[in-house]
Amino acid sequence: MATSTPPAKTPNAPKSRKLLVLLIVLATLVVLAVAGAAYYLTIQRKQAAPVAAAPADPIFIALEPMTVNLQPNGRNRFLHVAVTLKAPDVKSQALVTQYLPEVRSRLLSALSNRAGESLVTPEERAQLAADIMTTLNQPFAANLPSLKISSVMFTTFMLQ
Repeated sequence: MATSTPPAKTPNAPKSRKLLVLLIVLATLVVLAVAGAAYYLTIQRKQAAPVAAAPADPIFIALEPMTVNLQPNGRNRFLHVAVTLKAPDVKSQALVTQYLPEVRSRLLSALSNRAGESLVTPEERAQLAADIMTTLNQPFAANLPSLKISSVMFTTFMLQ
C-alpha cells in the first residue's frame, strides 16, 4: 500500500512578487501626484501675487539752515531750523534746485508767520511740516507742474 503524502506547500512567489510591484507602482503614483500638486500650487501663487516693483530710492534735498523771527506775542522769539525735503523723482529735485530762491522764500514765509508758542509740541511741528509741504507743492509758475515733495523733515529745530 502506498501512502501518498500531501504535496508540500510552496510559497506563492509569483503572487507576492505581483503585490510588491503593485505597491511600488502605487507609491510612485502617489509621489508623482503630490509633486504635481505642489508644482501647480506654486505656479498659481506666482500668477496670483504680482511681483511688487521695488520702490525707487528717495531723493533727499537738504536746504541750508535758516533763522527767522517769529510773530511777537509779548516777546521776541526766533527759530533756527534746517530742513530736508524728500522728493520722489529727479524731476522734482531739478525743480527745487532751479527754483531754490523761491523755495527758500516760501519756506521763510511759512516759518515767520508762526507764533513761538505754536511750535512747542511734536504735533504742532508735524502740522508745520505739513503746511510747508503744501506751500512748496504749489507750482512756481503758471506753465510748470507742481512739485511732488513727499516729506518735510527738520534736521535742526531750535526755538529761542
